[in-house]
Amino acid sequence: MDLPVFNSEQIKAHRPAKNRVREDRPYAWMVESECNSLGELNQVLTLFLTGCECPFQCTMCDLWKNTLDQKTPVGALVEQIQFAFDDLNVDWHDPHSAGISTIKLYNSSNFFDARSVPREDWPAIQELVRQFETVVVENHPAFCGSPVFEFQQGLVGQLEVAVGLETIHPEILPWLNKQMTLAQYQHAVESLVANGIRVRTFILVKPPSLSESEGVHWAVQSMKFAFDCGVECCSMVPMRSGNGVMDQLRNSGKFMPPEITSLEQVLAIGLQMKRGRVFMDLWDSEQWLGAACCRQQRLKRIAGMNDQQRVLPEVQCDSC
Repeated sequence: MDLPVFNSEQIKAHRPAKNRVREDRPYAWMVESECNSLGELNQVLTLFLTGCECPFQCTMCDLWKNTLDQKTPVGALVEQIQFAFDDLNVDWHDPHSAGISTIKLYNSSNFFDARSVPREDWPAIQELVRQFETVVVENHPAFCGSPVFEFQQGLVGQLEVAVGLETIHPEILPWLNKQMTLAQYQHAVESLVANGIRVRTFILVKPPSLSESEGVHWAVQSMKFAFDCGVECCSMVPMRSGNGVMDQLRNSGKFMPPEITSLEQVLAIGLQMKRGRVFMDLWDSEQWLGAACCRQQRLKRIAGMNDQQRVLPEVQCDSC
């Protein structure tokens, strides 16, 4: 691996400016479709909450762009959740009336870091989400201790924790500055699953320094490791630029986004494993490389495989 190594301060120094956010508003909110663990296509309410920045500065991360520089104020997240419900006209007493069964509370950090989500807000948050069948939050393995189980006890629905594995590549994982080992990841996942908590994981596709075929290989191997640990769902995240460090690496030729055909291949292999749900993240798909002649067909195929959780026929293109 021929990559410059960045520490946390250097990573922060390469960043562009943060986006302007409000502590009383989520920075994004939407209703989207997602196939559940039973193979049913359901509606999911996804809230991107505005809170304190994550204490870990990962090389590839751009989630810090929509965070606060200070601790999340008590009551702010409760107000944000209620605002999104009102804006989307979702009755939190009966979300099923809108066909919604799952809510994702993503806060660009760690849900069980008390600086990001004040414990004083737990009862109000648990009340707001009590009618949802599944509640998904994101968290670093370092914060997957007893507070997770305490929060679960106050929920009516199923708690699902999204944990970033990123990659099992022995050189790239430490390079990411995630401050996590595979042993720590495995322990966190096994502990969550043993306590009745579902786990989904995020896996990077084609980190810097990897060729196209190596990107596919390590994404697949990382999926296998995650499923072996006990995760129920793998969300594959194509590497992208836009956070400062990744832009520098792209400009120097040490990083290129993945080809759309590689992403199709990774998703198909993951679905063929039949070990759990596998999704390909479609955010920033305009960065993916590939021929324009069949791009829309391939995007449609990936979206279809996400929704149906089965391998669809390959795209036949006479031009490429």
